[in-house]
Amino acid sequence: MDNTATLKLTRRSGVPATALLVAVLLATPAPTYADSGFYLGGSLGRSFLEGDISDAGEGSVEFDDGASAWKGFAGFNIDAFVIDLAIEGGYVDFGAPSDRIAGSDVEFDLTGWDVFGLAGVELGPVGVFAKAGFIDWSADLSLDDTRIGSDSGTDPAYGIGARFSLFSAEVRAEYEYFDVEDTDVSLVSVGVVWTF
Repeated sequence: MDNTATLKLTRRSGVPATALLVAVLLATPAPTYADSGFYLGGSLGRSFLEGDISDAGEGSVEFDDGASAWKGFAGFNIDAFVIDLAIEGGYVDFGAPSDRIAGSDVEFDLTGWDVFGLAGVELGPVGVFAKAGFIDWSADLSLDDTRIGSDSGTDPAYGIGARFSLFSAEVRAEYEYFDVEDTDVSLVSVGVVWTF
């Protein structure tokens, strides 16, 4: 009989505790995610370059390597409920990938300024996006630590990514592809974004 009384007491005291917990959760404001506004960000990652290097009219040799890379960027985001639209521009340093070709060390030093239009879908704090734009790049080519040439140009760029937002902060992971003349350049990166 004592066990039955204890069981009834536990059930009765549990009802007000549950009601109190529900009331507290309903009264607590839901977390907000990054809204429209100006943002700044930076990312670290790895670049991958693959292409052909002309050999002074005697054909070409294949170059394939990667290096540590980084980028800084700024943009303006328009949060339209579920759809996000943004325009973004930044500076990217692809590092200096090098490869040993025909007994010599060949190195590319590639940097650029880019501009993208972004469109994404936001599902609470998690979102995915795609982007397309252009990169204005410049490259130096070195052979055994001696600069032997340089080039520059403007070419298309594309990317996809995912992000996790909480209040004004965002963590972003991206894959970007840059169609730099006869060279395929890609960048995989993870970064942080702050919306003002």
